[in-house]
Amino acid sequence: MPATFVTEAELRLVLGIQSLYSSAVVEEVCQTAENVVKSYLWFNKAYVAATELTSLTVTITTVEPHGFQIGQSVVITESGSTFNGTHTIVTADVYTFTYTIASGADQTKHLVRPYGVVTGAFHGTSYGTVPEIREASIMIAVDVWQARNSSNSGGVSPDFQPSPYKMGNTLTARVRGLLANHISPKSLVG
Repeated sequence: MPATFVTEAELRLVLGIQSLYSSAVVEEVCQTAENVVKSYLWFNKAYVAATELTSLTVTITTVEPHGFQIGQSVVITESGSTFNGTHTIVTADVYTFTYTIASGADQTKHLVRPYGVVTGAFHGTSYGTVPEIREASIMIAVDVWQARNSSNSGGVSPDFQPSPYKMGNTLTARVRGLLANHISPKSLVG
């Protein structure tokens, strides 16, 4: 699915690259910027710590209180093919919920590493239409593009080696002000 926070056409225009690079290459940079920005925003999601399948009933254990309710439809990803997909919650407590599946062999409880993701319906702002989020996304896309296309084979002196320093912690630090009103407390670790 094409990126919506910054589109391929917008990035081509900002960079002045017209049709010099393939759509796949430019779109990958757009999607990268969107993924970076999304990791800081509020969404109705929780992380899956463990999964279990007993008699066609799946039990999902989350890292934190998930807030999902009985009857709610959720999308599970990155948790294994048996568990991934859209499911309707049958029972729920603070850290676990269950749903049923049509077929599958029993699986004992096992940890999901790295964590899987469970996402419920999002009833908030469509982030792709928020100007400050779009601006932050294009700034990151430009930095990613420039780092990706920087040469490491020369410079002002024989000792100079350009590097993609912008890809460090300063990448998001420069756009945090634009994202401030939309940042999820879950992204403020450390």
